[in-house]
Amino acid sequence: MAKSIEQWINAYAVSHQHPQNVLIHHLCVPLIFLSVVAIVHFISPWLLLVSGCLASAFYLRLGFKPLLTFWAMAAASLFVTGLFNLSLQILIVIFLLAWIGQFIGHKIEGAKPSLFDDLKFLLIGPLWLFSKWLIKQNPEK
Repeated sequence: MAKSIEQWINAYAVSHQHPQNVLIHHLCVPLIFLSVVAIVHFISPWLLLVSGCLASAFYLRLGFKPLLTFWAMAAASLFVTGLFNLSLQILIVIFLLAWIGQFIGHKIEGAKPSLFDDLKFLLIGPLWLFSKWLIKQNPEK
């Protein structure tokens, strides 16, 4: 049985509790997402289309809101890349620095990155940023 969006986000959140790590992830996850989308687009727009369709299938299995979140983030990434005329070299630097930031955050957290358990967590990180919107919160908690 496939995991629900709640199960994925809760599993991701386990290693993202320390306030500094959370802050670092709120900065670095969007930068990694932006740089990956833009780098893949630089390599080949067709590769971006194919990988976007595969990611869309994963997100759609989680629900319509995760799919919309992915599409919005991908569109925003391409818009920002074009708006600031970001070169491939700049995008690679952003990608590397953001990953360094992520690992610093996990050092602070004292927990290994979730992706070491399952590579699908690379697709969950961006959703985790919007988890309050994606998951109905229980008012009694």
